Amino acid sequence: MPNRLAHETSPYLLQHADNPVDWWPWAAEAFEEARRRGVPVLLSVGYSSCHWCHVMAHESFEDRATADYLNAHFVSVKVDREERPDVDAVYMEAVQAATGHGGWPMTVFLTPDAEPFYFGTYFPPEPRHGMPSFRQVLEGVAQAWEERRGEVDEVAGKIVRDLAGRELTYGGDGAPGEQELAQALLGLTREYDAQRGGFGGAPKFPPSMVIEFLLRHHARTGAEGALQMARDTCERMARGGIYDQLGGGFARYSVDRDWVVPHFEKMLYDNALLCRVYAHLWRTTGSGLARRVALETADFLVRELRTPEGGFASALDADSEEEVPREARPQKGGGGRREGGTGRHVEGAYYVWTPQQLRDVLGDDADLAAQYFGVTDEGTFEHGSSVLQLPQTEGVFDADKVDGIRQRLLAARAERPAPGRDDKVVAAWNGLAIAALAETGAYFDRPDLVEAALAAADLLVRVHLDEHGRLTRTSKDGRAGANSGVLEDYGDVAEGFLALASVTGEGVWLDFAGLLLDHVLTRFTEPESGALYDTAADAERLIRRPQDPTDNAAPSGWTAAAGALLSYAAHTGSEPHRTAAERALGVVKALGPRVPRFVGWGLAVAEARLDGPREVAVVGADLADPAARTLHRTALLGTAPGAVVAYGTPDSDEFPLLADRPLSGGAATAYVCRNFTCDAPTTDPERLRHALTAD
Repeated sequence: MPNRLAHETSPYLLQHADNPVDWWPWAAEAFEEARRRGVPVLLSVGYSSCHWCHVMAHESFEDRATADYLNAHFVSVKVDREERPDVDAVYMEAVQAATGHGGWPMTVFLTPDAEPFYFGTYFPPEPRHGMPSFRQVLEGVAQAWEERRGEVDEVAGKIVRDLAGRELTYGGDGAPGEQELAQALLGLTREYDAQRGGFGGAPKFPPSMVIEFLLRHHARTGAEGALQMARDTCERMARGGIYDQLGGGFARYSVDRDWVVPHFEKMLYDNALLCRVYAHLWRTTGSGLARRVALETADFLVRELRTPEGGFASALDADSEEEVPREARPQKGGGGRREGGTGRHVEGAYYVWTPQQLRDVLGDDADLAAQYFGVTDEGTFEHGSSVLQLPQTEGVFDADKVDGIRQRLLAARAERPAPGRDDKVVAAWNGLAIAALAETGAYFDRPDLVEAALAAADLLVRVHLDEHGRLTRTSKDGRAGANSGVLEDYGDVAEGFLALASVTGEGVWLDFAGLLLDHVLTRFTEPESGALYDTAADAERLIRRPQDPTDNAAPSGWTAAAGALLSYAAHTGSEPHRTAAERALGVVKALGPRVPRFVGWGLAVAEARLDGPREVAVVGADLADPAARTLHRTALLGTAPGAVVAYGTPDSDEFPLLADRPLSGGAATAYVCRNFTCDAPTTDPERLRHALTAD
C-alpha cells in the first residue's frame, strides 16, 4: 500500500512512495502524530540524483524488516532538500556542528517538537568501516527515547539554544573596498592548484563563482594573475572528465584533483553558472575553447534539461542502468531504448567507455578515438572503463574526423539506458539558467537560446509568481508546488530577469525583478542591521530562522540578492535598493579576506559596486536598426564588472535609463554613466567598447 508521498510533486519523494516505510512529507500533522504516539521522528533528507540516497533507500527503506521497525518506533518524515532548502539548512547546520561534517542522505532524529538530538548521514545495513548499521542506530535511539527521555530532551534543548546563538548581524561595517578584495585575491592565490587548476584538493568542485570574481577583478584592475587562474582552471575542467566530451555539460564534481573522474550527476545550477562563466571568459579573452564550451553547455541545458512547459529540470542522475554487452544481446526485441539494459544501476554507466566499446562503434577509427579521448586498456574508472577526456595538449588531429567520431559515439551512447531526470523546476536555478542562456545567446548570435530563456522566464511568471509578486519554490508538469520561495529564489530569479531585460530590451523583466526585490527588502531583510534571512518573516517557523551568506554549489540567497539589488539600483536609481545591497555586502567584507573560496559571488558583486556599476543606455530609431543593434551588442560585450544595459527607442518608457536620451544627429547613440557622472554620448561602437573597459 503506498505511503503518504504518492501525491507529492517532488520526484525524490515519489521515488519513496512505494516503500514499506510509512513516510510522511514534512508537515505539522507528522509531528502531531509523533506527539500522539509518544515516539521520536526520523527525518531523512536527500535529493533525487544523490547516489548514496539511492543506496540507502535500496538497502534500508525498501527492506520490510527495517520498515516494520521504523513504523513501530518512529514517525518517518522524508524531505527533498531541493524543495525545502530551509529545512535542510537548519538541520544540516546541527549535523555539522555535532559531527564536524555533513552530506546526503542526512539522517536526523527529532523530538515531536522538531528539536534534533541524534545525527548522521548514510548508515549501512550491516556494521562496516567503523559505522554502526542503520538497524543498530534505530534500536539505540529507540532505547534512549524510552529509557533516558530526560537526557534526550536536555540534549535537544541545548542544540536548539546553540543554534539560536549563531545569528549573523553583519551589515554595519560597510561594503568591501580595494583592500579586502586584494586580500581575497591573495587568499585564492595561496589555495590555487597551479599544476591542475582549481582550488584545494580532492574532491574538487567547479569554482564558477570564484572565476566570475577573478574575471571581474582582472577587468577592473588589470591583474594578470587573476585572469590566469580563471583561464587555466576553465581549460583544465573543459579538458577533463568532469566535462562531458560528447554531449556537453558538467558533472557535479571531480573525485580526484585532476578533474578526471567525476561524480556523474549533472545539476542545473552548475551548468547554468558554468555556461555563463565560459561565455564571460570568451568575452574577456576571445578563447575558442571558452566559446565552444559555453555553447555546448547551453545546448546541453536546452536538449537534456528543458521540460515540456519551457522550464529546466533540476538534475540528471549519476546512476543509470548498466548496458548489456553487444554480443550478449538478443537478436531482436520490442523493448526499444531500454532493451540493452541489465536492470542493475551503476554510477557513470551512461558515460564511460572501454576500448572494446569504441571498437564496436567505430571499427578502424577506435584507436584514434582512444588516443584523442584518453581511453586506455587499464581504464581511468572502474572495471577497465574510462571517462572521456582531452589529455592531448600536443599533436595535430583532423578536426572533421574527430567531429565525426564524436557524433558516432554520441549516437551510440543515446542507445544506452539513460540516467533518470529530476523534472522538478526550481525557481532559483531556472533564474540562473535564464541569465546564462540570455547572455550566451546574445554573445554568439543564437536567438534560439534567448528564446529558451524567455520561455523559462514566462513559466516562472505564469506558474511560480502570484498576483502579489511572491514566488513558489518549485513546480512539476506545470503545476506549482506547495512550498514558498526562499531568498535564493528571489535573488536568482531577479538576476535572470535583469539579464533578460538587458539582452531583449523588454522592460517588463526589469519590472518583474523589481517586484521580487521589493519582497527582499520587506520580508527577508533585518531592518536594523541589513542582514538577510533565507526565509521570509512570514514563512513557516522552524527551530531557527536559517541564514547562510556563504556561496557553496550556487550563490547564497544573501549574495544573490545583493547582486540583483545592486543591478536594479543601477537601472532605476533607487537609493533603498542600493543601500540594501551595500549593507548586505558587509558580510563579504568580513568573510572575503578569510574564506574567499566560499563567498565568490559576493566578491563578484563587490567588484561591480567598486566599478559603479556602469549604466549603459543604447537608443535607436527602432530596435531593428543595424547601427543600434551593433551598439547594443557592444554594450553587452563590455567587461566592466556588473554593467547594466538598457536598449530601446528615445520615446520608450521601458527603462528609466532611456529617459531624456535623444539620438545624436538622427543616429543610434550610446550613453555611459557611473557614480553620477556621464561620458559624452557616442555613435561609435569602438568608443563605446573603450568606455566599457574598466580603467
